[in-house]
Amino acid sequence: MVDQKNSERPSAIVTAASQGIGAACARGLAERGYSLTIMARSELIHDVARETGALAIQGDVTKSDDLERLTETALQAYGRVDAVVANTGLSRDMGSYTGKHFDKNNNDSVTTYDDVYWTDMFDLQYMLVVRLARLLTPQMQKQGHGTFVNISAMISKEPHAAYASSSIIRRALDGYTKLYADRHARDGIRMNTVSPGLVANRDWTQDQLDAVPMQRAVDPQELATIVAFLLSDDSAYINGQNILADGGFNRSI
Repeated sequence: MVDQKNSERPSAIVTAASQGIGAACARGLAERGYSLTIMARSELIHDVARETGALAIQGDVTKSDDLERLTETALQAYGRVDAVVANTGLSRDMGSYTGKHFDKNNNDSVTTYDDVYWTDMFDLQYMLVVRLARLLTPQMQKQGHGTFVNISAMISKEPHAAYASSSIIRRALDGYTKLYADRHARDGIRMNTVSPGLVANRDWTQDQLDAVPMQRAVDPQELATIVAFLLSDDSAYINGQNILADGGFNRSI
């Protein structure tokens, strides 16, 4: 049943919303008047729900059943989903940025990852978006509108050996985003990606920060502001894009 009190408010889903970027996005959208349905594996998701007035689902973004439960909860409560923030938790990749684009002393190899690892990362970083889009696109087509923002990482533009699988899979997500945008723009549905650089919810060494022209990490709240803009009508002509928020780290033009 639709919550009549909130039926005129836009409805948004945010995944991996118990902390970090996801929690910042949930807070930012709540401040902008969205009715929220949020999900994460951690019990902390319930704290964020109380703070933002959201409906909370404790579940795993790599599990199809949990994503179905998430979308069904939102649709039953609010009658529609206008916006989706497809965020994931911490990458399972090992290592950290060296502060260099290429390090001749780094011997990490993509050959060291086994099949299970590649499959896990694919489910986490790519199939999340595919599954959410599959579940929600028919409803958004009926509505005549909808917007997705996928949270990626700057390594989608500048691959890094310490994050090998993420570098490859997140680049594949760029292709999916573009193809989705090409097809569903005619339905009034947009999809974009935000690719953060070093995020301030982790500890970085000064050497790592020195590689960023702005000499600091990006605050999750800054990312939440970018996400909110891309979900809003203010960005109505931005579609199929990967927006870098890396403080100028990437040098390619």
